Amino acid sequence: MSAIIGGATVYAKDLKCVVAFYEEVCGLRLTLREHDFVVLENGQLQIVIVEIPEHIARTFEISSPPVRREDSALKLTFVVENVAAARVTACKLGGVIDPKEKEWEFQGMLVCDGHDPEGNVIQVREHAL
Repeated sequence: MSAIIGGATVYAKDLKCVVAFYEEVCGLRLTLREHDFVVLENGQLQIVIVEIPEHIARTFEISSPPVRREDSALKLTFVVENVAAARVTACKLGGVIDPKEKEWEFQGMLVCDGHDPEGNVIQVREHAL
């Protein structure tokens, strides 16, 4: 029986790039790889990253650096060991975790917004010491 209690699906133009981001920035581990999707988990959360079909993917461009999709109604939130380390890793992988000046505290956690390499909005949270 799985301990997964929540999850989300992310559609990606560049599957490999987006998978690397969520693995390394958010601490998720790969549990299943198929030709057009990947399942990442952390024990309680499951993220399925699905490759956007080519006929749809060629209808839009993702800028470099990506523009944050702030008009989205959803924001994925991940607990990380260290927001500062997540910021550095995100930058290396084509995403962004906002600068330290934009961090805030919420319910005993240090919180900061950002986005993945395709502009999907995320939030990272670190347990306060």
